Amino acid sequence: MPAATSAQGPDPVSSPDPAPATDEKPLGSRAPAFVKSNRTLHLSWQVGVFVIGLAVVVTGVIMLPLPGPGWLVIFAGMAIWGTEFVWAQLVLRWTKRKVTEAAQRALDPKVRRRNIILTSVGVVICAVLLSVYLWKFGLVMPWTISD
Repeated sequence: MPAATSAQGPDPVSSPDPAPATDEKPLGSRAPAFVKSNRTLHLSWQVGVFVIGLAVVVTGVIMLPLPGPGWLVIFAGMAIWGTEFVWAQLVLRWTKRKVTEAAQRALDPKVRRRNIILTSVGVVICAVLLSVYLWKFGLVMPWTISD
């Protein structure tokens, strides 16, 4: 009888849950071995990675109100930090998990139906407002309307 239970796998009650994703890289520094071998060199490496990542993140924050891919650049800076710092790796894993959950929720048929209905209502409202404007003023732009 024990052979049958061992063929079914580990007992789910007594064994801890395995990691949810086995393809994740281990946490920690990804610096080359020769850099890790010397404490001063490794600290200098970490300072360099932090400064470069900070410059990229600040550039992304500046791009948020300006034209440009602000969030993409911020996440690129976080990825740079993630090559060296565990906290950044954890933030990136959390973000990836949340984005995946949001994508799964967006694929839910009820949510898709609601989004399509809301988009349709928005398009109808914009079309009505445009029609009212064209009926009242014609194809004249607002800055050229004479009193």
